[in-house]
Amino acid sequence: MKPNGWLTPQSLARRVEQALEAQVRSHSFSTRAPTSRCSRTTATKSSILRPSFRRPFTHTTHRANRPPAEDPSFTSVLDNPPELVRTGRRHGPGLIILAIIPVTAFLLGTWQVQRLGWKTELIAKFEDRIVREPLPLPPRVDPDAIHDFDFRRVRARGRYRHDLEMLVGPRMRDGEQGFMVVTPLEREGEGTTVLVNRGWISKKFRDRRSRPESLPTSEVEVEGLLREPWKKNMFTPENRPDKNEFYFPDVKQMAALTDSQPVWIEQTMEPDLLQTIDMESKGIPIGRPAEVNLRNNHAQYIFTWYGLAVATSIMFYMVVKKPPTDISRRVRMNKEWS
Repeated sequence: MKPNGWLTPQSLARRVEQALEAQVRSHSFSTRAPTSRCSRTTATKSSILRPSFRRPFTHTTHRANRPPAEDPSFTSVLDNPPELVRTGRRHGPGLIILAIIPVTAFLLGTWQVQRLGWKTELIAKFEDRIVREPLPLPPRVDPDAIHDFDFRRVRARGRYRHDLEMLVGPRMRDGEQGFMVVTPLEREGEGTTVLVNRGWISKKFRDRRSRPESLPTSEVEVEGLLREPWKKNMFTPENRPDKNEFYFPDVKQMAALTDSQPVWIEQTMEPDLLQTIDMESKGIPIGRPAEVNLRNNHAQYIFTWYGLAVATSIMFYMVVKKPPTDISRRVRMNKEWS
């Protein structure tokens, strides 16, 4: 409702039209009256007040105010309710990565199941070889056949070449740093020498002269495990034979330096606690027990990978089914509103 001081377009048009009609009547009256100075003055004023052009004014008809229910094109909110949607891009590249993670984790878990079966069979095969009686080591050993006798107990007799002794390390044992003592065992016959890993000694006995009781000069009988050559990992530095520094047992390299066969025997023993303490105090190498020490952590890996697959699958489902937040909610109509 407009204030009383305001004029509508209709009332303004009527007032202007009435003013023009009054000017026309005044002009007609002045043309019929005798000419006089007063009339001429009135005519002049009328000509000045007369507009240079005429614009027709028409009365606009008022549109009938019909209720919205009578309009056939009217659509109610009840007939066409709005829909809450999320505008913009719903998910980005992160969703693709989140979808790849559970698939990859599931495949890795399945691969670890296969690895667990393979490692279990391998350990069972090695344990079967250990429980058998030790075999006498033949004079000449084919390096290609060692794979079929890995972890097989063998027995050999000969004399240690302490002048060709090599220390591999450092190696830790019960929190103390030390080395593995590798000594060539010279047997009867030419070209029958093999490499024997006698065991661990403390770092303070690195010099041979500090441990005379560990240097037997007579013939000895060694019982141990026939092992395949070790493989160097990427983090282990290269050996430096010129400085007598060996960081890993490179069997072929050591055999070439000592003119021995590339055969690696790990001496086994099972001393009690007092004997172990006495051997350690005298610098006598402590051999390993006759057991399979291969790590078998594949069951833990299976639990880890399958657990990750389940967790990321739940996260993926929650992200896809997550309702829109208040900020990202928008109203979209089902139909075009008029």
